[in-house]
Amino acid sequence: MKKAFISLFAAALALTVACCSDTKTTKETAEANTAPEMAKAAEPVAETAATVEGTKTVSLANGAKVTWIQDNDGEKLMPRDLFSDASNSLFASLNMPAGLPASVSTFLVQVDGQYILFDAGLGAFGGQLMNRLAALGVNPDSIGLVYLTHFHMDHIAGLVAKDGAGADTKVFKNAAVYAGKVEYDAWMNDIPKNDMQKNVMALYKDSLHLFAFGDTLPHGVLAMDAVGHTPGHTAFQLANLLVVGDLMHGYALQKDHPEINSNYDMDKAKSAESRKRLMQYARDNNLLMAGMHLPPPGFAE
Repeated sequence: MKKAFISLFAAALALTVACCSDTKTTKETAEANTAPEMAKAAEPVAETAATVEGTKTVSLANGAKVTWIQDNDGEKLMPRDLFSDASNSLFASLNMPAGLPASVSTFLVQVDGQYILFDAGLGAFGGQLMNRLAALGVNPDSIGLVYLTHFHMDHIAGLVAKDGAGADTKVFKNAAVYAGKVEYDAWMNDIPKNDMQKNVMALYKDSLHLFAFGDTLPHGVLAMDAVGHTPGHTAFQLANLLVVGDLMHGYALQKDHPEINSNYDMDKAKSAESRKRLMQYARDNNLLMAGMHLPPPGFAE
């Protein structure tokens, strides 16, 4: 599904790929590009999130609030054939013949009076993020930071929209976009069918910041190695929240069998290792996991 959408999206975009020499690194710019200098103060969302369809807000240990935002419209099920690693008997034991409950999700964090958005969703390919933000009373211009777990279409397409003249434009005009350097380098140089990724990164080149695993990003967010699903797949920790990206595509199956991969995982051995390690890390530290394909409402303990 992702590859098909990527080729379609690439045909719709016509930006010139910018030289990555303008791209900033986290260590050089994290302090100079904190969200308070780049966006309006965040208005509370907790009071409204409970009544907005496709959202749920949870308070974190540090006083921050995280809101799950369902980006897909309607029900989403991951089919049996996505999990070739699973035996027929194992899959049948789940008693979910129609598929495993899932979602396409993003997460909005309100911390220190500012907004951080983790991933940007499907965008023009059925994404509901803009509708959900409007219902929550959040203007995209008030989002000061976007942290990307990886560069698959359903995580970065929502960064781009069309203006009145049909040209591509930034959705988050005041946001600094943070991406892993390993992920960036792989998509810019090594991975085929990467026109969409190059075009999106070019559009945000003046506000793009690259980080390394282990870097602490603005507002104390820790970037963590979750490699396997993609070459630079990243998890993020903020207080007791662990944003795990695409660590799991079928939670009902993989929560008890982390050795099982989805066919979307580019390096299955590394993906399984990351899944086992991060799930154990979450258990050991009593963290709340937020996953982009976890079933509604997107959280797991």
